[in-house]
Amino acid sequence: MNQRGIAIAAAGVMPFVLHAGSALAQVQESGRFLSLDLAMDAANEAVRVCREKGWPVSVSIVDATGKIKLQATGDFSASHTKDASFRKAYTTVAYASLFHFTKLSEWVAALKTNPFASTYATLPNIFLLPGAVAIKDGDEVIAAIGVGGAPGGDKDEMCAEAGLAKIKDRLTK
Repeated sequence: MNQRGIAIAAAGVMPFVLHAGSALAQVQESGRFLSLDLAMDAANEAVRVCREKGWPVSVSIVDATGKIKLQATGDFSASHTKDASFRKAYTTVAYASLFHFTKLSEWVAALKTNPFASTYATLPNIFLLPGAVAIKDGDEVIAAIGVGGAPGGDKDEMCAEAGLAKIKDRLTK
């Protein structure tokens, strides 16, 4: 590839790099975060709700930068559920602010009409399956809950929503 080709290729990648960088900077400006106590309560509730339905799951909660805040592997959950729950939560914090969604299923549905959707799946730790929710303080995404292991992403997401509901009234405004 000649220098012109490299410059054109780099220009095509730059919007993705700039968007990702600006999203992380935007989230970090307020200094708001999810406490470990709230993360533990949310994870316990998500696992409990799924367990009551007979679904052994894992739950991952990531902070606004995508770093794991807490990861819980539910009793009898399959080994892959840990990674699935993390990647769902990571995808949510990476894109919820940019694309204005709260549930990962909303973005997955929107991507069905996007001819470039498959390119997102080539990025590290991105997982284009439902099963996560953004944790917001006001309009700011401060963390995400991802669940993996229920028989379908919609069911994973229902358990993640239950975890969020458990702590929602204790988030600062």
